[in-house]
Amino acid sequence: MEVVGIWRYPVKSLQGEALDAAVVEGDGLEGDRLWGVRDGHTGRILTARRRPELLHAAASYRDAQPVITLPDGRMAEGPGPTTDRLLSEWLGSPVSLVAAVGEGPGRAEYFEDATDDTSQAIEWTMPDSRYVDAAALLVLTTASLRSAAALHPSGTWEPRRFRPNILVDAMIENNGDGWVEDAWVGHSVRAGSAVLRPSQGCIRCTMVTREQPGLHADRDVFRTLVRHHGATFGVWCDVTASGSVAVGDDVSVSAEADQNTEERGVLPLG
Repeated sequence: MEVVGIWRYPVKSLQGEALDAAVVEGDGLEGDRLWGVRDGHTGRILTARRRPELLHAAASYRDAQPVITLPDGRMAEGPGPTTDRLLSEWLGSPVSLVAAVGEGPGRAEYFEDATDDTSQAIEWTMPDSRYVDAAALLVLTTASLRSAAALHPSGTWEPRRFRPNILVDAMIENNGDGWVEDAWVGHSVRAGSAVLRPSQGCIRCTMVTREQPGLHADRDVFRTLVRHHGATFGVWCDVTASGSVAVGDDVSVSAEADQNTEERGVLPLG
């Protein structure tokens, strides 16, 4: 198996950037989800579950500062009044760009029914210091993408729809494809010089149904995962040894499960 894609998302729910290589820190990819757009009325961090237009903007870094490009091409660099005015004008309500570090755990919302934006909105609290949903890194395999695509061939199963940090090219020997990464939970996974521990499957939500640049809205993507795979797709991973990872690096999985792996509550997020 090998790494065939790496992505980081500087600002929560905005389009991210593809990387050839990345540093894996103790709590995630360097620069990943360190910023969020905060609602001025509620104090919650906005996500594309509640504000799908966020997926039509993009974020990258310049000299360690986040650079946001809006759908109309306007750009803002770093936090501050100018950026906040631009984002507030675009979204039609008062918002601000805030750092995850030093702000305390962020609060956000998801819909009870991932296919119905009128269903009840439920609040959850993210881990401290990054605006990630559940754990440090999200890993997905090409085998799972192919398996899902075979079940819903008219859908577009591009990695970008599912926002992984690392995409691994994998295949089950003699059996073609399958949900390969499910079996990694509790084992150690080495990618490049970093060591990860998958902790739980990523339960998907409204996000995977959303329209993105070049991807149409598709509720049947989520319905397919519900029918055939318990709504999960990819695995959340903790970092047990920091290091570096690059496209083309080998990926290996330990034969024995880690007996110290703790069970976690399953989060209805994605």
